[in-house]
Amino acid sequence: MPHLKLGMLLWSQAATYLEMRDAARRVDRLGYDHLWTWDHVYAIYGEPYQPILEGWSLLNAWAEATERVRLGLLVGANTFRNPALTAKLATTLDHVSGGRAILGLGGAWFELEHRAHGIDFGSGDGERLDRLDEAVGIIRAVLDGDEVTHAGRFYRTDALVGLPRPIQARLPIMIGGGGERKTLRTVARYADMSNVFGDPETLRRKDAVIRAHCAEVGRDEREIERTVGCTLIIRDSEAEARRVWAELMAHNRTPEADWDGPDTLWLGTPAFIADTIHQRVAAGFSTVIVENPAPYDIETFERLIGEVKPMVDASVAV
Repeated sequence: MPHLKLGMLLWSQAATYLEMRDAARRVDRLGYDHLWTWDHVYAIYGEPYQPILEGWSLLNAWAEATERVRLGLLVGANTFRNPALTAKLATTLDHVSGGRAILGLGGAWFELEHRAHGIDFGSGDGERLDRLDEAVGIIRAVLDGDEVTHAGRFYRTDALVGLPRPIQARLPIMIGGGGERKTLRTVARYADMSNVFGDPETLRRKDAVIRAHCAEVGRDEREIERTVGCTLIIRDSEAEARRVWAELMAHNRTPEADWDGPDTLWLGTPAFIADTIHQRVAAGFSTVIVENPAPYDIETFERLIGEVKPMVDASVAV
């Protein structure tokens, strides 16, 4: 099994830019593989009317503030932008960062922010996922250097050419979501990375669905990096981790009960976290992306990569 890869996602609600910049620099110095933030314009946990900063702007600022970590939105809201513009945003980030961009996309789900900002939310989940599939097809072609003329159900382009090309020969696309009929089929057709949540049994099922869709569309499933999302706090005891988590949730005006459950919220010792991650790696998901709310928990940043990662790498090497 491959060794563990780690990403850190910084919640963009209830945080100042300076807090986010300093946390981003710490993630970069510690050696994480990638750094993410949201693509939301209202806070998505707790009270929605909290300060929150726009995602693409943050990524470009982080590109100047960091040196090696890869950068992306987990995930961009396809509904927010025309796909031709999204391709241009990703290309710009790739140039600003020196070839470190990842283009994250999903169908979008938060109706309140759409309605408040006058953004079309569509008629339902199914339509938004159809829009996502059509948009990603356009984006992939533009990023790969094709001239794209497209007249589809949702989007039109006329001899669209994207210049400059991205620095990366293939700028990776991440698709967030585990819908087995539509989202994971889009993953199979276009994506380089897939992000889902769940326990090991759920992850094994998602992996099997990706493999089946890849077989149907003629894609080598090994080209797609499987990533799993979670939120975690590392301390010397579960009780201490829970105390820290309660403080973070209070800062974010979010009831703790909203995060109850073992599948996505992991609170405990380095050994407990390592075992929990190892189960996901064994299920075929060797990349773990950890969400962290403001004010960012630097102890968890340091212990995850300094203590937990070596434990997981040792266990998968056996």
